Amino acid sequence: MTVTVSATLAVNEALNDKRRQGVRVLPLGFGEAGLPVHPVMRDRLSAGNGANAYGPVAGSAALREAAAGYWERRGLPTDPGMVIAGPGSKPLLYSLLLEIGGDTAIAAPSWVSYAAQSRLVGQRPIMVPTATGQGGVPQPDLLHAAVTDAREQGRTVNAVVVTVPDNPTGTVASAETVRRLAEVARELDLVIISDEIYRDLVHLGPEGEDRVVVHSPAEYASERTVISSGLSKNLALGGWRIGVLRLPDSEIGHRLRGGLLGVASEIWSSPAAPVQEAASYAFTEPDELVDHIDRSRRLHGIVARAVTDVFTRAGATVAAPTAAFYLYPDFEPLRERLAELHGVTTGPGLTGLLLERYGMGVLPAVEFGESTDALRMRVATSLLYGESEERRYAALSARDPLALPWVRAHLTRLSEVLDSVLSESPKHASTVIPVRREVARA
Repeated sequence: MTVTVSATLAVNEALNDKRRQGVRVLPLGFGEAGLPVHPVMRDRLSAGNGANAYGPVAGSAALREAAAGYWERRGLPTDPGMVIAGPGSKPLLYSLLLEIGGDTAIAAPSWVSYAAQSRLVGQRPIMVPTATGQGGVPQPDLLHAAVTDAREQGRTVNAVVVTVPDNPTGTVASAETVRRLAEVARELDLVIISDEIYRDLVHLGPEGEDRVVVHSPAEYASERTVISSGLSKNLALGGWRIGVLRLPDSEIGHRLRGGLLGVASEIWSSPAAPVQEAASYAFTEPDELVDHIDRSRRLHGIVARAVTDVFTRAGATVAAPTAAFYLYPDFEPLRERLAELHGVTTGPGLTGLLLERYGMGVLPAVEFGESTDALRMRVATSLLYGESEERRYAALSARDPLALPWVRAHLTRLSEVLDSVLSESPKHASTVIPVRREVARA
């Protein structure tokens, strides 16, 4: 099969092309945490640079024990022997889908790689809609109906993927939604793959009220839930490529463990040893890293809410983001106006207009498993904090990050772009040289 570049990576490349052309860009497409590496993590990585042996396929004992402790502190007792580490959560997910086999039910919308990886392993993903504000978790009743229908057609469906908190909507499914999802999975004998890489990035509310509580499916169906996590989001270590899986201590989990280790041994042998040493320290959650994550969570929330306000003022509808650094505005209320002014009737048409005319990089809903007609888009806010390490540190420590000139400039530019798109006489457009469509995929 033909595999195209992941949409999130492609839009980042497209924006980099525009920067090289001298175009002013709004980097709202790439889901990178956009923050500097904490100094203690640099030190730990450097200290481990002499570790050059392959090591255990499942990951070092120290890393697996630290990850088990991380989950234990979140009310999920974990046997270190049921933890598997890998070079990022993506290859772990791919290996898991390969080992489970059959087709997989996936939330719509959901992170772009779930459906893509499902197809790569020869599956036909079953996309099941989520409810507004309950992103990342398929509506339980619709999941039951979709899986039952697929099985009646002779298909084998063995798993369902959920994301708590969610990418692309930045919302957190309620305890009731997750509980009902777990009940359906148990009734239909589905393995639950729960991607919880954003778990530590639930925002403080605008008035400092209590944060939304994240509930894992493992709380309700422990025997069949596999949890995926890593350090790429809470500590902004995406380039270090380290991820961990928590397998259930059950017949299902032990069966999966044997197969996963076999796959891992043939694909990556073992995760990078120096990175494992640093990750082992991170998963123990020392005070300095807890503080760093708290400050990043605060920053993500402040900027995500400010960007949400800009889209809302423009007339889009947006479920208030409560975690991570995403929002998912819907331009359906503006459909007639967009068609009248620009001939835009599809999500890719709208995001293509924003990219080509204004240098604004966002991703259309179709990339997340929805219809091309949907005028929704994923907006990632974390690259608004600044392009230099100095500016990103300033954003982390600022009492009011929205008052920083570079953050304020991005918000002003976003308001200008949306105003121009929705006005009779477009203005504020960037001078843009056309970008190859196959790269932008917008």
